[in-house]
Amino acid sequence: MPDRLPPLTALRAFDAAARHMSFQAAAAELNVTPAALSFQIKSLEEHFGGPLFRRLNRAVELTEAGRALAPGCARGFRELSTAWQTARRISETNTLTVTAGPALTAKWLAPRLYEFARVHPEIDLRFSASLQIVDLENAGVDVAIRFSANVDERYFSIPVRKEWMTPVMTPALAERYTTPESLTDAPLIFDDSLASLQNPPGWPNWFRAMGMDFEPTHGPRFSNADHAIDAAAAGMGIVLGRRAIILQDLLEGRLVAPFKTAVEIDAQFNFACLKGTETRPNVAAFRDWFFSEIEKTAYVSDDFEIIPSSGIRPA
Repeated sequence: MPDRLPPLTALRAFDAAARHMSFQAAAAELNVTPAALSFQIKSLEEHFGGPLFRRLNRAVELTEAGRALAPGCARGFRELSTAWQTARRISETNTLTVTAGPALTAKWLAPRLYEFARVHPEIDLRFSASLQIVDLENAGVDVAIRFSANVDERYFSIPVRKEWMTPVMTPALAERYTTPESLTDAPLIFDDSLASLQNPPGWPNWFRAMGMDFEPTHGPRFSNADHAIDAAAAGMGIVLGRRAIILQDLLEGRLVAPFKTAVEIDAQFNFACLKGTETRPNVAAFRDWFFSEIEKTAYVSDDFEIIPSSGIRPA
């Protein structure tokens, strides 16, 4: 039995057939004829010195040797694919793929991206608005902006400013509900987008921060933060809004925050990329722009008394 590795095309044919347990399905995946695939596997078995498949009437199954080879072969092709994609991304200095949650993308990133495009016309920016926690090593993504209480040590990560929540409403509703006590009779909107956090913030937290033991339960509930904010901007009611998600609506006057008390959240946004890629020109350019844009509106937090969650007395 030779020690040298067999041809990559033969191993690729074996991997596809082992996954599908069908020469015909494997041939379709690789866009070759079943006869061509069968020839590749036969040549692999000759190279190995024994059968890797048992040919049955209308199916195939792996021999003991085939079962030993299949997992390593599959891992090898996955790692080869990952390495190839990583090398391609590194060489493509004119493209940048960024993922962020739908709410941050709609409410914070999208209104500002024209400025990045103006300053960096050489970078082709591609966005994926998703709540899925992607594996940066395998997902073809350069930068992830994620809201979490934890930091993934595998990545280069920079925390963004602390997030807080405060009631926001239309100017018309602000004229009707002028005190924290008046909110007990107001139409309240619930943003459930942070329900997965260990200590999810909500209306009871804010009312306790104001010295009130009031736990509202009735009102429309939204699983996406941007939908809850849009409902408030349409006049449906009052929502406890997150700083980054309400910022643009506050600056443009669609919403106001009349009560200058905010509750800090036990989580924050993080800018993350693979370690070693933070110095790539396109990643560094986006990072510098991202944090400079955050600093432009940092003054908004100065208007609020921000109470840490640990400082709120329990009900």
